[in-house]
Amino acid sequence: MLKNKDILDENKKILRTKSTDVIFPMKQDDLNNINLMIEYLINSQIEDMCQKYKLRPGMGLAAIQLGIPKRYFVIVHEAEDSKFTNYVIVNPQIISASDEMIYVDSGEGCLSVNRNVEGIVPRHARVTVEGFNIDGKKIKIRAREELAVAFQHEIDHLNGIIFTDLIDKEDPFKDMNKYRAI
Repeated sequence: MLKNKDILDENKKILRTKSTDVIFPMKQDDLNNINLMIEYLINSQIEDMCQKYKLRPGMGLAAIQLGIPKRYFVIVHEAEDSKFTNYVIVNPQIISASDEMIYVDSGEGCLSVNRNVEGIVPRHARVTVEGFNIDGKKIKIRAREELAVAFQHEIDHLNGIIFTDLIDKEDPFKDMNKYRAI
C-alpha cells in the first residue's frame, strides 16, 4: 500500500523531468504501481480509510510523483457517493481544448505540494485526451469541469510542470474575472 511518504514532495528535482513514453507491453512493475495508485486514491477519498491510514485526499497521481519518469497517470473520480470511476491513461496528450477557461474556486491542490497555495490556475473547461489503456489499446476521453482540470494537472506533471508554476507570482488572482470558478 502506498503511503504519503511514497509521494515525492515538490522540492524533488525529478518532478521537473519530462517523462518518457511507455513502450508496450507495459512492465509488471508499472502495472503494480498503477494498482497501488488506484488503491491510494480511492482510500484517500473515503473518509474512514483516509483517517485510518492518515492519507492526504487526492484525485490523481502521475507516475513521476512516485519517482517514475514514465508517461502514465491515474485519476479516480468520485462520480457519486463512494462510486468511483478510474481513469488510467498511458502516453496521454490533449488533442483539443475549449476556449472557455475555468479555475478551481477553492484552489487547486496536489499530493506533491504539502502546503496551502493561494491563487488561481487557469484551465480549459473541456478537454479531449487521447492515449492508451494498459493493454496498449488507443482511447479517447472527453472531460469537463473538475475532471478536465484533473487531466490537465496530471499531464502537466508528465511535462515537469507543477500547478504552482501556473500561478502568477506577482498577482496570484490575476484575471480571475475573465474565468469561471468551479
